[in-house]
Amino acid sequence: MTAKKKGAVKRDIVVIGASSGGVLALLEFVRTLPHDFPAPILIVQHMAPYVQSMLPQLLSEESALPAKHPRDGEPLKPGVIYVAPPDHHLLVENDTVLVKRGPKENRFRPSVDALFRSAAYTYGPRVIGVVLTGYLDDGTSGLWCVQRLGGITVVQDPQDAVSPAMPTNALEFVQADHIVPLSELSALLVRLTAETVEARPAVPQSYSELLGIEVKIARNENAFEMGIIDQGQLTAFTCPDCHGALTQLIEGKLIRFRCHTGHAYTISALLSEVSESVESLLYQSMRGLEESKMLLEHLGKYFAKDGQPTVADVFLTKAAHTGKQAHAVRKSISQHQAFSGDLAPEPRPKTTKNK
Repeated sequence: MTAKKKGAVKRDIVVIGASSGGVLALLEFVRTLPHDFPAPILIVQHMAPYVQSMLPQLLSEESALPAKHPRDGEPLKPGVIYVAPPDHHLLVENDTVLVKRGPKENRFRPSVDALFRSAAYTYGPRVIGVVLTGYLDDGTSGLWCVQRLGGITVVQDPQDAVSPAMPTNALEFVQADHIVPLSELSALLVRLTAETVEARPAVPQSYSELLGIEVKIARNENAFEMGIIDQGQLTAFTCPDCHGALTQLIEGKLIRFRCHTGHAYTISALLSEVSESVESLLYQSMRGLEESKMLLEHLGKYFAKDGQPTVADVFLTKAAHTGKQAHAVRKSISQHQAFSGDLAPEPRPKTTKNK
């Protein structure tokens, strides 16, 4: 399955990304896969890093194909479902599966974008990228990359998804080749994997260089030494995770950010992180003010008992003022809105696009 640059080849690499609602969607999907499906299927399903994933077992029980958490460096084989282990990126390179703990993307490890980019970088037009149900927009950048390098893009119909945000965001920035309900996905993939395609389209050298760097970052290579800062426009923003400087990267109409240590964010993910950190800081401020009020009241009562009413009044007055400040901060917290770049997007009208 070595990557080829010239001549007709088959579409023989399927990469799938899912988040909220994804487990049930994946179970429904694999039930309809034929036992002789001719391509490997690589899946990133968002999950907590501390859980013991049973997803491969669940998929194997429902599918004619075996599913597994692969080992790092394991050969890539057709007819096998590879599921990203918790807290590890799932990547492909030179007909092998890579399992790495590179920096998080959009707060996730595994990352859908990291998988899609590595597949597109290695296999170009042989890749079929599929975005399923989920929150926010992990997978949008990776799907854009798949299409840019000649691969086929498939998005679950948002109205068919439990959580339509991931499909909706993908369709906002990628003109998908196919938009289908889950029930039609298996048949579509069978048809697409039977097709042949020509060599990958030409892309600017600068994009190939950036893509290569980002794939290496996902493998946990040194982002700073590879010069990720010089690949875009340095901004005044800092990474919510490590507080490193963020560089702005642009893919079509999609704006992303990477810090010099390697963490990556779309606008939606960055806004979500920033809004959550603001709430955390407000709570810390309120806690500090309330603790100050308690200490001031304690001292005021002490001096009142000690027969020093003037001194006691100073502390008690200051305690009352600090209490009002704490109340104002509490009110700010109740009015603070957690948000992301989605800003509650409405699902797109139902479509039956399926070329």
